[in-house]
Amino acid sequence: MTGEKWTIYWNEYSSDTYLYGSEIWYHGKNDVEFQNSLMPPGTVIKQWYSRTNYQAQRIEPSLPMIDGEAGYRVSVDIDCKEGEAWIIRLIFYDKYDVEAGSVTVRDEETDFQCPLRTYSYRMQLINGGMTHFHFHSVTIQEIEPELDGEKGRKKLQNRWDKKEKSEN
Repeated sequence: MTGEKWTIYWNEYSSDTYLYGSEIWYHGKNDVEFQNSLMPPGTVIKQWYSRTNYQAQRIEPSLPMIDGEAGYRVSVDIDCKEGEAWIIRLIFYDKYDVEAGSVTVRDEETDFQCPLRTYSYRMQLINGGMTHFHFHSVTIQEIEPELDGEKGRKKLQNRWDKKEKSEN
């Protein structure tokens, strides 16, 4: 592994948090407890951004800038009940704010490479059927991708959606 490592926490700013019927306890910087037994699966619970409009949102970017040439590993530290699940979705945008692709993370650790056209991105925590959980952190680390033997290109396990593949 090479490169930098960034840790993302859940801040107390709640404009990008699902609040309808939710109970949220901020125990510490790396321990936020969330409970909502009526929230349907597929609901975006929290969002983080790599680029923001401060005048409109009144928040600063909380995600690091990444590029499409490096590989990255995302590690998720969320405690939830057995049988319940969370989903992390990374959505990549080009310089015109058009979606360039996305990666869905369902495991505690996943490697990915964003599209070359990536200018900014957002990270979403999505309810995968959980009602109560403790969010600790999400870590993004730059890694060295494997070389694809046949074509000599860099290759990672996860790729962006079919949308990006069909455009190439």
